Amino acid sequence: MVGALTLTACGGDANADSNSDSKTGNSSTKTSTARIVISAKDGSTTASINTTGVKVSGGRLTDVKMTVAGTGQAVSGSISGNGGAWKPNGQLERGTKYQISATAKDSAGRTAAANSIFTTVTSTNSFIGTYTPDNGTTVGVGMPVSFNFDKVISDRKAVQSHITVTSSSGQKVVGHWFGSQRLDFRPQEYWKAGSKVTMKIDLDGVEGANGVYGVQKKTVTFTIGRSQVSTVDVNTQTMTVVRDGKTFKTLPISSGSPEHTTYNGQMVISEKFVQTRMNSQTVGLGGEYDIPDVPHAMRLTTSGTFLHGNYWYNKGNPPFGREGTSHGCVGLADTQGAQGATNAKWLYDNSLIGDVVIVKNSPDKTVAPDNGLNGWNLPWNEWVAGSAA
Repeated sequence: MVGALTLTACGGDANADSNSDSKTGNSSTKTSTARIVISAKDGSTTASINTTGVKVSGGRLTDVKMTVAGTGQAVSGSISGNGGAWKPNGQLERGTKYQISATAKDSAGRTAAANSIFTTVTSTNSFIGTYTPDNGTTVGVGMPVSFNFDKVISDRKAVQSHITVTSSSGQKVVGHWFGSQRLDFRPQEYWKAGSKVTMKIDLDGVEGANGVYGVQKKTVTFTIGRSQVSTVDVNTQTMTVVRDGKTFKTLPISSGSPEHTTYNGQMVISEKFVQTRMNSQTVGLGGEYDIPDVPHAMRLTTSGTFLHGNYWYNKGNPPFGREGTSHGCVGLADTQGAQGATNAKWLYDNSLIGDVVIVKNSPDKTVAPDNGLNGWNLPWNEWVAGSAA
């Protein structure tokens, strides 16, 4: 991806000189000692959108112009304070042809120049990973780092080895592949409350598959909040909320009905919606329900398991704390419009993305570890076995 093109001011001759002895006519000229290197080699078609730039040794850059080839649209950039380097002010576009022209002078004032016309890596020949959590967020102790790549990754070792996740707690963090497009990271136990997690993504130029290169290069940090782990007991139809090791609150709930049971296992809140639409057809249940304003909904699985408020229950015979009546979700008493001091609102207001919800004593199976952010259901030895690094 990177190469060097070093030219002097005089056309084509790498040993040419910008000075001459006009009195004697002798060719005792001296070439500028400034040597310019443009990271994107002339003619390259896979140039980086992040690290393309110009450097000089033996002199100082005096002018750098970068344009979109063909249109002449200028790309803004900055020369460093010591004149030794130039880089664009922002990320370049993928699949775009650019031109760079750079000049520099050495200590004697002799000029050198370099030019390069190149194309950045295309969308077809590059991959990106959509990741969670976002930079600067505060999340619960169960929140994994999760990447979903937009291309099939055949060299998983190369990709995984260019993503590092570390915690201020000192916990060992290991990656695990779910198929060829998803890579999650977590420690053996839940994150330590209050710890800082740093994710370094150094995928720019990494070949994830034949002729397909990464384009991301950034550092992401997030904070682990207080510890909150809530346990739903289907036998008693209750949820016990434990915060920082102490019981915080016990809430009556209504889990899945005998016909539509709730998954067992450790599940992580991945999304929160004050109100959302729930349609049975989206989860393969036909036309059994279509509720446009389900209040205080928190997603637990990709397949459609939620913690949510329920305002349509039988007011004369409330099910909460008594029986399971849902289609697999965990419901709490609520009001239409997400208003009022209800149990569902309390839980919503006191929950973070990344909080853990454990369901036990359900007749259903344990949730699949890749159905949502639920890799905690894999034993540690199996998790480590799925690492490619």
